[in-house]
Amino acid sequence: MRRWIAAIAILLGTGLSAAAQEADTATAQEADTAPAPSSLVADRVFITPDRTLVAEGNVEAFQGDTRISARRITFDRDNDKLSIEGPVRIDQGGRITVLATGAELDTGLQNGLISGARVVMDQQLQLAALQMTRVGGRYSQLFKTAVTSCRVCADGRPPLWQIRARKIIHDQQERQLYFEDAQFRVLDIPVFYFPRFRLPDPTLDRARGFLVPSVRTTSELGPGVKIPYFFPIGPHRDLTVEPYLSPKTRTLGFRYRQAYRAGRLNIEGAYTRDDLMPGEHRGYLFSDGWFNLPRDFRLTFDIEAVSDDSYVNDYGLPDVDRLRSEIRLERIKRDDFFHIGLIHFESLRDSDNEETLPSFVADAAWEKRFHPGGIGGELRTGLLFHTHHRRSDEDVIGRDVQRATADFSWRRNWVFGNGLRADWLMGVSADLFRIHQDSTYPGDILRTSPRAALKLAYPMMRTTATGATHLIEPVVQVGWTDLHGGNVPVDESRFVEFDRGNLLSLSRFPAPDQREHRPTFVYGVNWSRYAPGGWQASATLGQVFRTTANPGFSVSSGLSGTSSDLLVAGQILTDQGLALTGRTLLDGDLGINKAEIRGDWFGDRLGLSSTYLWLGADSIEGRSKAQSEFWFDGEYLIHSQWTARAHLRYDITDNLATRAGFGVVYRNECVTVDVSVQRRYTSSTSVVPTTDFGFTIALNGFSIDGNEDRYRRKCS
Repeated sequence: MRRWIAAIAILLGTGLSAAAQEADTATAQEADTAPAPSSLVADRVFITPDRTLVAEGNVEAFQGDTRISARRITFDRDNDKLSIEGPVRIDQGGRITVLATGAELDTGLQNGLISGARVVMDQQLQLAALQMTRVGGRYSQLFKTAVTSCRVCADGRPPLWQIRARKIIHDQQERQLYFEDAQFRVLDIPVFYFPRFRLPDPTLDRARGFLVPSVRTTSELGPGVKIPYFFPIGPHRDLTVEPYLSPKTRTLGFRYRQAYRAGRLNIEGAYTRDDLMPGEHRGYLFSDGWFNLPRDFRLTFDIEAVSDDSYVNDYGLPDVDRLRSEIRLERIKRDDFFHIGLIHFESLRDSDNEETLPSFVADAAWEKRFHPGGIGGELRTGLLFHTHHRRSDEDVIGRDVQRATADFSWRRNWVFGNGLRADWLMGVSADLFRIHQDSTYPGDILRTSPRAALKLAYPMMRTTATGATHLIEPVVQVGWTDLHGGNVPVDESRFVEFDRGNLLSLSRFPAPDQREHRPTFVYGVNWSRYAPGGWQASATLGQVFRTTANPGFSVSSGLSGTSSDLLVAGQILTDQGLALTGRTLLDGDLGINKAEIRGDWFGDRLGLSSTYLWLGADSIEGRSKAQSEFWFDGEYLIHSQWTARAHLRYDITDNLATRAGFGVVYRNECVTVDVSVQRRYTSSTSVVPTTDFGFTIALNGFSIDGNEDRYRRKCS
């Protein structure tokens, strides 16, 4: 009796596991591993006089992650026949479930007939057939089948969509579904007829074939459709081609991706012939990637190129007005930093002259930290190299500059018994400039700038009766820098930002082509509060005083004159999803030179992000008048399946919108519909105002990540 039970258990465990398992059969055969232990449980097991084993009453067989349930199983060993009486249920690790009324199979479960079969794949796709046959242990043939990923209710209502087919063949090895004489129905109304077509089953990660098409209508190109097609090229590479057809354009887009053992590569682009520029070859190419190299080095690159200035706007590419291509090699360790990069800029703005912009830039930096035991503290030494090149060969406007910088510094801190902390910094920098094509400056300029600073901070903490913790830290710093050498052109430090990050810096210019000079005094105070409920707040006040004004700082930078504007910055974070961050610069009359505030709030149904920016007039930074703008992005969950989205960018100074958009997304367990409209109002000689309508509909249930319970509808 034990041998008979063991035989049927192994047959059920290994055979039906093969019937339900979707892994590659060839790979499984090559593995040559022993089957997992099998077991059979039933209310009653007996052998008939004609040597037929019968298990009946709550029959269950287990092997590995496969579980088989049936009312009665009959095993005729002499005729190699296995009869299973339903209801029959086969579960394969939660990925595939087979339900049937009965089955007649051979002992290897490679061939046979399954009646009233219903197959559920990955809890997404349902296949209901009058009968199903197993052929060769690889193919399942389903006859008179209905396929859907929609929730099927017991009240007889048809699903939102379904595919009715005379015959479906499921190739378990390739994990593909082949349909014959198929109808696509919406609410049981035939919409399309397909003599033959193929779809991947949900367990396949990367399937060759068409992806979700989309409809795009713009005021410039008219109505059009994008039909992407996906080509997997081995396990680590793939290619997607995307024809875009409309009455005014013929565009072929593509995306190539490849994963390496120590890196990634992504290339995308398009080739276009359209009526907007008749006879012109148009297109774009974007590429990015990274590679880990020996000795902890990493190579990173990001390439951006377009055929003309208006292509980005015409074809809805990422909203940029300058293209930046860079390749860099770097290594970052605890006490060592190395970086070298080559950058190319290309402007899409009509107001920019490409001949006079620094289009080619090269940077290199090396810094090393030491921790000497004798004097304590930290020693830093660094070398920097920078060069930028303009296309123009004319004097002054075609100026090219090379800069080499050597820097050495020592810093140390002390904490006294009363909690006072003192930070000491001293160092020296040397800059060598080589200037070409500018007769107003000598060819070589050498500058040196020794520096020193002493900072005192006294942090104080207090905890209230409610458990809230307050931390306040007054800070003062006395700094000194002595700049020796001639004047150099200002190319790298034209835009200066004064914020919490550089309040205590000895030079607040973003690059070494400009340095602050003479003694400075800084005072400030940091405050923060942490509440037990989870919300927190922080604020910073600070101001800089110097003996002489630095002409390199513009008025709106907040650093012009002998006393800077008052820096006020703060942030509030709550456990309810609210975040407010703000910064402003107040002059002596409490006038505002710059102000920025950003707010974000994310709740269960509503998500909002907005930014307000105000910049004062500044001829050095290219603003003839004050600018004020407002950005807004929002998303609202109307219903468990309906989501509304909107975004707006509004120029308050000119009282007009620059960009606006609105969209609605409907998603349930079996379909996703995305409808959107976007408008760009700005115009120039190469860009005109455009309106972009988008429409996408996708059938869920054929992807590896399409099963999300929050979108599942209810039958009630």
